[in-house]
Amino acid sequence: MHYSIIIPAYNESRRIEPTLNKVLAYLAHGGWDAEVIVVNDGSRDRTAQIIRGYAGRNPLLRLIENPGNRGKGYSVRHGMLEARGEIMLFSDADLSAPIEESEKLFAAIRAGADVAIGSRWLQPQLQTLPQSVTRQLFGRVFNLALRLVLGLRFKDTQCGFKAFSRRAVETIFPLQKI
Repeated sequence: MHYSIIIPAYNESRRIEPTLNKVLAYLAHGGWDAEVIVVNDGSRDRTAQIIRGYAGRNPLLRLIENPGNRGKGYSVRHGMLEARGEIMLFSDADLSAPIEESEKLFAAIRAGADVAIGSRWLQPQLQTLPQSVTRQLFGRVFNLALRLVLGLRFKDTQCGFKAFSRRAVETIFPLQKI
């Protein structure tokens, strides 16, 4: 089975190297048949140059450039529509959900789910970047409001760690208007 990992990136020059090191090491260690797509969202720093350097040394890695700064949603959509995998995952560039947790999402898709959503609330001790109390408070208030308005049952609507089957990607992402 072929997997795609999509990482949207905007001005991530300070953290993209450690992120790529972790993701590529994880894939190599697990012997995954995978590709890593980093979507540069018009970064003004050295993000694109760093990714190009890695891509030149690693055939698993592809850089996709947005036409300017279009936002995270556009970047995720762009990467998903360019991905070649049967199962596709997107992860934030800060790896706030550890890449090792991707296997849980992949397993859910292999078991028949079309979408698997990571949550930072299930096991906060696994977060690689703890959030400030202020950010946690505002995030939870926003999340609660979103869940109430939309009637969502899951808690962590904003977690940047989600996996999709190819069928789900081909159904959902072309319909997005961003």
